[in-house]
Amino acid sequence: MTTTGLPPSLLATLPGSAYTDQATFAAEQEKLFETMWFCAIRLSDLDGPGSFRTVQIGRESVIVTRNRAGQPRAFLNICRHRGARICTQEQGAVKRNFQCSYHAWTYDLDGKLIAAPNLTKMPDIDRVEYGLVTAHVREWLGYVWVCLAPEPPSFADTVQQAVTERLGSLAAIDSYTIDQLTVGRRIVYDVRANWKLIVENFMECYHCATIHPELTEVLPEFADGYAAQYYVGHGAEFGEEIQGFTVDGSPGFDPLPGLREDQDRRYYAITVKPQVFINLVPDHIIFHRMFPLAADRTVVECDWLYTNEVVAAGKDVSRSVELFHRVNEQDFEACERTQPAMSSRAYRGGGVLVPSEHHIGAFHQWVQAAIGNFPPISRASEATGIGDSACAQRED
Repeated sequence: MTTTGLPPSLLATLPGSAYTDQATFAAEQEKLFETMWFCAIRLSDLDGPGSFRTVQIGRESVIVTRNRAGQPRAFLNICRHRGARICTQEQGAVKRNFQCSYHAWTYDLDGKLIAAPNLTKMPDIDRVEYGLVTAHVREWLGYVWVCLAPEPPSFADTVQQAVTERLGSLAAIDSYTIDQLTVGRRIVYDVRANWKLIVENFMECYHCATIHPELTEVLPEFADGYAAQYYVGHGAEFGEEIQGFTVDGSPGFDPLPGLREDQDRRYYAITVKPQVFINLVPDHIIFHRMFPLAADRTVVECDWLYTNEVVAAGKDVSRSVELFHRVNEQDFEACERTQPAMSSRAYRGGGVLVPSEHHIGAFHQWVQAAIGNFPPISRASEATGIGDSACAQRED
């Protein structure tokens, strides 16, 4: 990155190769996704002991499960014998243990090796040492966060600090009782764009008046192009005629229990690097988790969280879901339109950031500090290009 020759009001972006080059993406997998706390799944996705989901964290397939005591556990999805994948399904349940279908090495729900053909004839094998490779886990906000690093960074100084920096205090998020909420809707988006483009899009509102008519109707200050979410403690206020955070401004549901008066009729957005967006509104939460799968492909799993009373009663959540679903589609389509230009010779030196986007420059510096200098663009990356088709999605 360089600012040489730019007017003082502009900053340079990353070079285009940062969004297309496979060596860059590999470095991000190794030095970001595999070393930081990564929000993997909603804990309620695991019904009980033995239920599991597999998720992709960096270059690793990871099993997230509950042990016999119901506690979350995470393991690399690799048999310690010959490296076969243990769980081949995205989700499921086992009764008592995980067994490799290749040579029947068997592990309990805490990862310990408990059985294998002829294992009794190998008494020198340490059942724990040759158990599944474990990852660190942490429960917070009703989600399971996983860290693959041997020594994880401080959860308080990374994940929770992002919330403190945004809201002014960690206690401010407790009012939303996120860990007690229920998934009322989940939509999974398969976005054909680099994960950094999605983060950058979420971090600025310069585009809001252009592509988010429904959102700026509900939050009029967003039409000015400034990202209110980056003023500490400030929440964007609903328009005077707006009754709820819904696609047509109609009433939503009762405020979440414990919500402070100053949090009512306001929207707060939080970016938790490297892959989480938290959107706070009075009656529900929209929680995004990104799963970067390739330099030009990112799966985004988006949960709409409501009180259990709303979900259990079968109340209609479609108007609140539709508002941010449209925002997601609009944002992801914009990212997909941007991705092809990253491999253009016109963008080899990158683009520019206007004053309201200068905090994106700090994000770029954070990425660059983590992975070092971006590798020179390869011929394969130079040839990468995708069309302008809208992102694929599925609703769970």
